[in-house]
Parts: sequence; C-alpha cells; structure tokens
Amino acid sequence: MAGDPPIDVEHRTRFDALFDRHYAAVRAYVARRSGTTGVVDDVLSETFLVAWRRIDSVPADGLPWLLGVARRVLANQRRGEVRRGALVELLAGMLPRGPIAEPAGEVFGELADALAALSPREREALLLVAWEGLDPQRAARVVGCAPAAFRARLYRARRRLVAQLELTPDEARLTEEAR
Repeated sequence: MAGDPPIDVEHRTRFDALFDRHYAAVRAYVARRSGTTGVVDDVLSETFLVAWRRIDSVPADGLPWLLGVARRVLANQRRGEVRRGALVELLAGMLPRGPIAEPAGEVFGELADALAALSPREREALLLVAWEGLDPQRAARVVGCAPAAFRARLYRARRRLVAQLELTPDEARLTEEAR
C-alpha cells in the first residue's frame, strides 16, 4: 500500500519481536474492554496493522504504545457503533407510523433492499455521511470529488432511498429536517 514502509528484514524482525512479545497482553487488554471475540480480533488486527506501518515510531518499550493504539481503535469502533445505532433509529423513524404488519427483521430487510437498489456511488455517499459521520466536505475528499458534486450525489441518493422506501412527502421532509 502507498505509504507503507518497504518490507525489509529489519522491519520484519522488529515487527515479529514486537508481536511475539506483546500479542497476549494486547489481546487481554482488548478482551477486557470489548467482550466479543469478533471485536477482539478486529481490534487486534487493526492495532498490529498500525504497528506494522509505523514500526519505526514504536518505542523500545512497545507495550504502552500498542495499548494506546488499541485504546484508540476501540474508541473509534465504539463511535462507529453509536453512529450505526443512530442511523438505525433515524431510518426506523422514516418508516410509516402505525402498526407494522411485518416483523422488525423484515423492516430492516426492506432498508437493506432499498440501499442495494441505489447505485454504488449513491450508496457510498449515504453511508459515508450516515454511518461514518462525515460531513459532505470531508466525504467528498474520501471519494475524490468536489464538495458540490458530492452534495449533488448525496441529494440524489437521499431522494432515491426515500422513493425506494415509499415514504410520503411529509415523512421524507421530516427525515431531511432531522439531518
């Protein structure tokens, strides 16, 4: 990947020693703070990926540095979970009021179907703003386009999602105001 240090023997040796010496301690730290095995594995992978990429920045006593990285990875993950929860609530609020004739799982299935019906570019625009919590200016940098072009893409994506979910104009307006 761009920006990765070249793979050389010294780099690999330093990383292997760091990994072998501290993996168990970092895993225990993450496990105590997260709970689920899948989360632990994801956080460990990301933590040691950062260590691989920044091996020259790792101090001689690498454990505190690794725990700091793991702490930030966990915090980012928790923020992502909060954003996903808020998105689910927002999108659930977009559904018509009144009794729901189908189980909640099918409701979220409708949302997944509506998202799948969007073009990949529209879906990415919505998810960058809704799930990743980026404002349109920053999301435009992620996809490599002008902010005005991204805002237009986001506008179209929201309109198509509303149409896919068959919301009334009032419900669509309320969701726009909630932004």
